[in-house]
Amino acid sequence: MEIFPTQYSTLSSKALNIKLQESYGLSHTTCRLLIRNVSDTYIIENAAEKYIFKIYRDAHRKLEEIKGEVELLTILFQRGARVSRPISDKSGEMLQVFNAAEGTRYGVLFAWAQGNVVYTMNDRQIETVGREMAVIHNITSAIELSYHRHTYSIETVIVNPLKILEPAFAGLEDDHAYLKQTAAEVMERYNQFDEGFSYGYCHFDFLPKNFHFDDAGDITFFDFDFVGKGLMAYDVTSFFIHYFLEFTYGKITEQEARDAFRTFVNSYRKVRPLSNEEIAAIPYLGFGFWVFYFGFQYENFDDWSNLFWGPKFMKDRVALIKKWMDTAHSLLPKFDIDAEIK
Repeated sequence: MEIFPTQYSTLSSKALNIKLQESYGLSHTTCRLLIRNVSDTYIIENAAEKYIFKIYRDAHRKLEEIKGEVELLTILFQRGARVSRPISDKSGEMLQVFNAAEGTRYGVLFAWAQGNVVYTMNDRQIETVGREMAVIHNITSAIELSYHRHTYSIETVIVNPLKILEPAFAGLEDDHAYLKQTAAEVMERYNQFDEGFSYGYCHFDFLPKNFHFDDAGDITFFDFDFVGKGLMAYDVTSFFIHYFLEFTYGKITEQEARDAFRTFVNSYRKVRPLSNEEIAAIPYLGFGFWVFYFGFQYENFDDWSNLFWGPKFMKDRVALIKKWMDTAHSLLPKFDIDAEIK
């Protein structure tokens, strides 16, 4: 019987476990699905070892992009960055190939990031994030990958997502009008950014959910799925967004948010320059961050099974963006020019 056209399959954990044991020479492992989302993530483990296996969706990441992510993480690991590295199989191959119902899907095995997510970080942990993010940026701003990764620009983070979102705002015209008006103001600011802003491959999602701290205080970054070429300040912005959210939801005070981010910046600057102009651009870069992921959530609604999506979610998200635009400037700490590294 001919296989009916399929949009997004879920591979069997049992069959995948057998396949990975054969490909990587593993034994006595179990395999379970952890997340079915942007990509499918499985945990592979036995009594002594633990891994993450990620299977990409063709609709989300083409082979060229997957190879780019693997290449970047391999370079980062080889140069001492604290990242979860991709692991080759017994034949030296990084990518596993699956003839799934919807067509070819690719998978990559990653080393387990030791430790756990920490949302309420102490000063030492914040300093570690700043230092190690700067280490990554020193590498990613000085390389050119062999494989294509997308670019974060005005068009890709604001213009295109707003076009994608437009049909979803039927009946929510006031919210849509706010986004369009704010986008015009933000894009004007983008055009005023200093040409000296640092540029390279950015993670674009440096929130605490994407790094672990172990018991010794060491950090491991992971989930580079959205890595692309853009301003390094996007990564600084995404980390600041964590403190904006903590403040917005009443978990910390305004002063605690400022102090934590100041600690991060001071640590980052011990390793790599970060200008006051780049910090001042965070409110506008953050608008792009929010709009980009807003568009992504809508565009991937079917494959992602976004049960949360609907008019309430959209209104709440626009309200959060308004809160960001109203709050981000005042929430940022002030830095003296003399504090900058030149």
